[in-house]
This record gives sequence, C-alpha cells and structure tokens, in this order.
Amino acid sequence: MNQPDNSPPACILVAGASGGLGVALCRELIARFPRATLLTVSRGEVQLAPTQSHLKTNLSDPESVAATAQWLQSQPLPNWVINCCGTLHWDGHLPEKNLLQCTDEALLRSISVNVLSHLHLAQALSPQLRRQSPLTWASLSAKVGSIEDNGLGGWYSYRMSKAALNMLVRNLSIEWGRKLDSCRVVAVHPGTTDTALSKPFQKNIAVDKLYAPALSAERVVSVIAGLQDSDTGKLLFWDGTTIHW
Repeated sequence: MNQPDNSPPACILVAGASGGLGVALCRELIARFPRATLLTVSRGEVQLAPTQSHLKTNLSDPESVAATAQWLQSQPLPNWVINCCGTLHWDGHLPEKNLLQCTDEALLRSISVNVLSHLHLAQALSPQLRRQSPLTWASLSAKVGSIEDNGLGGWYSYRMSKAALNMLVRNLSIEWGRKLDSCRVVAVHPGTTDTALSKPFQKNIAVDKLYAPALSAERVVSVIAGLQDSDTGKLLFWDGTTIHW
C-alpha cells in the first residue's frame, strides 16, 4: 500500500452526529478544517455548518443501506469517515452484572446499534470508493471490547457487541486495504466522556478520568489526523497507543 499524505480532508462524514460526542466531533472538525465539506448522518436533525449536508436515517435499520448509498452518490466522496453510533443502556436496561441478567433482547439491541450501524454504513460507502482516493475510517469503539484487557467481567452485551465491532474494523481494514491504494481503518476508544451514555456510571469514575466532550473530540481528531499506514486494522486509545484486541 502506498504511503498517503496527511493533508487536510476535503470531505468528512460523521455518523451518529446528533449524540453528545458526535456533536462535539463535528464542532472540532469544523474548527480544525473549516474548508472541508461536512456530511452528517443520524436519527435526528443536525445543522452545525453552512457547508454541511445531512441525512436523517437509522443506520441500524437494513433499509438504511440503500438510502445512504443513494444519498452518498450526490455528495463528494469523503476522505474521512467517523462513526460514533453506539449504545450502552436504555429504558429498562443497564449493563449486566452477571450471566443470569443477560437477555437475548438486550444482546440483539446492542449488536444492532453497536455493530450493524457501522456495517450498514460501510456497505453503503463501499461501492462509492475509488482506488486512488485515500480513505480514513474510524469507528468509535471501547476498551471494554478488548478480550485481552477484560479482567473484570460483566457488561456482557456491551462487551460482546464492541468485540464484534472491533472484528468488523479488522475485516474492513483488510478488504479495503486490498481495494484502495491508501486506506487506514481503525477503531478508537475515546475514553469515558461526559455524555448521556456514561451518565448512570459517572459517580464511580474519578474526576480526572471523566472527559468533557470537547476534549474527547479534540483527542479523537488528533489521533485520526496522525494515523500512519501501520495503524490500520488496530484498536487505538485516545492518545494513539494500541489496545490489544
């Protein structure tokens, strides 16, 4: 694979753009790359920049693949794709503390949001890719999805779905690495960020380990901007270091 330069992206796609970290990432990207076209995808409305184009769709739904692919055909080809889609808890469900708390419903919902939303976006984007057009893809994942790092157990559905997401990223890095001259595909752990996703668990987190969305966004964008060819297919911490699968 040829060594692509780290020139500023001309077009950036952010999925899950209406979430707490998604909005912060969009603002950081607008500030850092004011000339870039911003494409956003989310279940809700998002309007953050005059150069922004938005698609309202639920990427967990298989029907979103065709709708997203059609929309992408009318947009510039993105150089960067950042997928922030993810869930940890919802009404009636908190992360499982033991095996007997696990349900099929919770696991399937976790996989739908944490994995299929990334798979479906990749399926919509893949036909648009061109061999000589550099691509950087970053899926926001979680350290708890690392099998090697798991020393505490629990959180079955979330851990299992994030481990599956990490495998998706690894597979994409291989397939697109063969298809494109310049391709970097990674999963990034942004750290525990002060958003709705972490709210029920923040009392157990040290103050210096709970990060403002703007800080996490700045770190994630810096990691993406500094990627090298050797990083493709890896799970990276917010400081750019590698987390073992």
